Amino acid sequence: MSSSLSSLNNWVTLNVGGKYFTTTRMTLVASNPDSMLARMFDGDSSWSHTTDNNGAILIDRSPHYFEPILNYLRTGELFINSGIDYKGVLSEARFFGVVGVVDILTKRLENENLEEKFTEQPFTRREFLKMIIGTPSSWELRCQGINLEGCDLSKLDLRHINFKYANLKKADLSMTNLSNCNFERADMTGVKMDQATVLAVRMLCVNLESASMKGCNFEDPAGSHTSMEGANMKGVNLEGSRMAGINLRVANLKNANLQNCDLRGAVLAGTDLENCNLSGCDLQEANLRGANLKGATFELMLNPLHMSQAVR
Repeated sequence: MSSSLSSLNNWVTLNVGGKYFTTTRMTLVASNPDSMLARMFDGDSSWSHTTDNNGAILIDRSPHYFEPILNYLRTGELFINSGIDYKGVLSEARFFGVVGVVDILTKRLENENLEEKFTEQPFTRREFLKMIIGTPSSWELRCQGINLEGCDLSKLDLRHINFKYANLKKADLSMTNLSNCNFERADMTGVKMDQATVLAVRMLCVNLESASMKGCNFEDPAGSHTSMEGANMKGVNLEGSRMAGINLRVANLKNANLQNCDLRGAVLAGTDLENCNLSGCDLQEANLRGANLKGATFELMLNPLHMSQAVR
């Protein structure tokens, strides 16, 4: 084979495992010059090849796994049809020395293994800390759908993390800074969040049933309010929490303990507060329009005018 430009522009037909592929020597040589394929067709190697009856060069490898590699050499992008095992393509890429495909598939398989771990085995505190430490501070840490059931995350700085759809059942988030996190539709049943900082957090439709949230701080000095609209908070314990301006519209707070909570300006419209303990709460300017107050306790109000001020 000549190494001249004209020879590189010549077409060549390969018979890979019984399937024919037609391409140029330029594709095989120039796209990935350090690969075994390039050395086979660069004209300088002593590689001896065998041809079939049609003159196609015989290569005894799997055509299903070779095709994505050839297309990568043509376009620089890797496309693998459904039903083709990534590991098989990775094995062929290693055999032919196509480093670009090896790098892409290695990362892809690592991500798939990580996602599988997210959904199957709960993370430990140590594993989660490794993930945080390995993420640059300028990046958003995406933990959507992650399994953190029962994990001890207490006293950590977890600001700006996306926990949407995550499994946080019975996790320990006490004294944790959760400001600006997203817990939309996360399962936080029985979670422990005592004395957590929860500023400007998005908790739409979150499941916080039977959670312990005593002494939490939801008040953002900058004026942003935490949204817990539509949240399931049956039996939650929020005693002594600072919740001025919080949005709890149409949330379910049946049997919840909100003793001595600061709920000034809170949005409680349509909220289910049946059998809720609101003793000692500051409800000044709170919106209770349409709320279910059946069996709710209001003894020991700080100011007898709060009730008249609440409904507007």
